Amino acid sequence: MEAERVLEVHHQHETDAADVFGFWLYILTDCILFGSLFATFIVLNAPGAPGAMLKNYMDLKDVMLETFLLLASNFTFCLAALNLNKNKLLNVQVWLMATFMLGASFIAMELKEFRYLASVGFRWDISGQASSFFTLVGTHGLHVSIGLCWILFTIFQLSFLKITHITKRRMTYLGLFWNFLDIVWIFVFTIVYLVGAI
Repeated sequence: MEAERVLEVHHQHETDAADVFGFWLYILTDCILFGSLFATFIVLNAPGAPGAMLKNYMDLKDVMLETFLLLASNFTFCLAALNLNKNKLLNVQVWLMATFMLGASFIAMELKEFRYLASVGFRWDISGQASSFFTLVGTHGLHVSIGLCWILFTIFQLSFLKITHITKRRMTYLGLFWNFLDIVWIFVFTIVYLVGAI
């Protein structure tokens, strides 16, 4: 009986290790993807490049608010993770819902920005600069949208599975993904908006 339990724990540990390794491989591929998009954006937006410049159309106040919303969503996710470790299911779900609302507000503001830019003539098809901007920022927005679906699924799943080793592990992966998106956004904010405004 004891030998079976030891084997089960050992198998679970090996499964966890393989899952973690696989998830880090995924994060690595996303790093390569975003690295390529950043490189493309930098090359196409070099000083003296032809075409409409983003700095003539951007509103840094809105971008600052977007940044605050995304960073605040990271904070609320951390609160959810803390409550997960204390086995407080309802608190976990409440903080995850707060994370979802902040992330959804970020996406809504990003879509508003895209609509505004298109309405004033800065569309993705007018130049390589515009195309690289919409591709980079849009890819990040797509990842955030996927993360929002994942958060909703986790809230729903916790209602049925409660807090278990499996749900804790899944929350860890979601946390890594969400933190990764915040780090990418800091680079977007710095390289695309702050440097672009100069």
